Amino acid sequence: MSIHRLEHTQIIPAGLETCWTFFSDPRNLSKITPAELDFKILTELPGQMHAGLKIEYRVRPLLGIPMRWVSEITEVEPLQSFADEQLKGPYRTWCHRHEFRALDADHTEMRDLIDYSLWLGPLGDLAHLLVVRRQLKHIFDYRTAAVERIFGPA
Repeated sequence: MSIHRLEHTQIIPAGLETCWTFFSDPRNLSKITPAELDFKILTELPGQMHAGLKIEYRVRPLLGIPMRWVSEITEVEPLQSFADEQLKGPYRTWCHRHEFRALDADHTEMRDLIDYSLWLGPLGDLAHLLVVRRQLKHIFDYRTAAVERIFGPA
């Protein structure tokens, strides 16, 4: 089983508190997810994210087949970072850390670090090379464009 890493950094033309408020609200995830994934949150969410919060989604990551994805918020450091881990879903493991850093009063650096692995050993690694890596790049390219539509270009 190979562990893969995706790193993505984006400069957002908004202050740290504004960015934190938007990205730490799981309800906003659907605003920055490609429509073809048919992403839907199934969990009733509290007003504020906290460690231990479990969130259930429905997503169609491959061939339009619906899949349940359950994640848990494992760490929250307000205005700095939060992390989530997949409990059930398409990956064998999925750990996603979101980091925020004020560059000045009106610009924030957002960094995503995702460590993940796939099922099926060598076949999963082949699927990563042929499909998964490209799909994740597409999702984060879409997310970059969606964030620019919401906040404006850096």
